[in-house]
Amino acid sequence: MRLSVVTIFPEYLAPLRESLVGQAIQRGQFELDVYNLREFTDDVHRSVDDTPYGGGPGMVMLPEPWGRALDHVAPQGGQAQPRLIIPSPAGRPFTHSYAAELAREPWLLFACGRYEGIDARVAEYAARRMRVDEISLGDYVLAGGEVAVLVIVEALARLVPGVIGNQESAADDSFGAGTSGLLEAPSYTKPAVWRGLETPPVLLSGHHAQIAAWRAAQSRERTRRVRPDLLAQPGPAQ
Repeated sequence: MRLSVVTIFPEYLAPLRESLVGQAIQRGQFELDVYNLREFTDDVHRSVDDTPYGGGPGMVMLPEPWGRALDHVAPQGGQAQPRLIIPSPAGRPFTHSYAAELAREPWLLFACGRYEGIDARVAEYAARRMRVDEISLGDYVLAGGEVAVLVIVEALARLVPGVIGNQESAADDSFGAGTSGLLEAPSYTKPAVWRGLETPPVLLSGHHAQIAAWRAAQSRERTRRVRPDLLAQPGPAQ
């Protein structure tokens, strides 16, 4: 999978070269390219924003640097085009199933907005030749799209075969197929008793059917307590 990121803060994406994603890059499972939007400006100040038409507070990212960046990363007329991801609080909510969908893409291009966002014509322009998704991490606003890119890439990377050692662990995570889209049951490890707190005896029993039943019950109870909205959904969280 190819991952391309355009941002005014390239250093912000350095964590992508660490941990599981970094190891996958070293193995050749991912190709990561980070581009500095300011390299696509043409004025001495390397300006990337200006005041919004119609008035109002804040600044809006200029369309021309973005247009040049898109044309450089994914030239018009190229045989392959990426799926453009624009993190935005006005976008489609990001979920486990959405991560699984993105994990099947051969090429993702992320546009990291700042300030009041990117001029809306950039998405309209890009949509002429590639699929464009605006994605929201939740009902809150971040200073920029870089944090969202880190989250999205880490979430989808775990679902790419071969990235994690045991792919079944991803299925058993919260929202995964193994948990029927609910929250994962609590986990325990050695020692059996820690600072006076005991591991549930059923997990030490070796009785796999009872352990599975306990985990299913714990998953449902945890979901009922923390995310009751998930119980109303017929399958894995959408």
